[in-house]
Amino acid sequence: MMEAYCLTLVKGLTPANLLDRLGAREECRVTGAEELLEPAHQAWEEHQGDRLFVGATAVGDWALAVEPNGYLGTLDEVIVPLSKGTRLVSHFRNVNAVDHFFWLDDADLRLHFEPLFPTGRDGSDADGLMEVMRQVGFDLSEDDDASYELHTEAAFALAEHLTGIRLTPGLLETATYVCGTAPVPGRS
Repeated sequence: MMEAYCLTLVKGLTPANLLDRLGAREECRVTGAEELLEPAHQAWEEHQGDRLFVGATAVGDWALAVEPNGYLGTLDEVIVPLSKGTRLVSHFRNVNAVDHFFWLDDADLRLHFEPLFPTGRDGSDADGLMEVMRQVGFDLSEDDDASYELHTEAAFALAEHLTGIRLTPGLLETATYVCGTAPVPGRS
């Protein structure tokens, strides 16, 4: 798995629809998540952060956007319209273990939190999944000795609960991705 990533699942879209909604057009196709790293680096060099590289693939009736070292799936200006008429679940993590989890239904932010600090939740249903969050491994105690282990694994399990999609290393490495660069709102 990549050290820094943003994974965004959107129900009912094709990979081409997802790229279109992001304002990207197909530039290439690659197989395997590792093959996304070099084009993502090249896009960063070429566009200086004004556009970010995205690989999209179909997983069941969901489209998965994989952003190596990207963050479009964390921006309100991107995920709110992207979720219009559907469900979106996004998980971001950078190299410093800063992470965010988002669940939106039809442009409504239902849940947002940092998996490392799951007690600081917001959204229209911020407490609705507390029991599920405990079951998948989040420590929701307010205790200073709260456990900070396995929060990334718990975020993947929560995403699976919300989408029915289990993202595995094997799935990510065998998928074919339709790729393009998308504009970063407020840049350029």
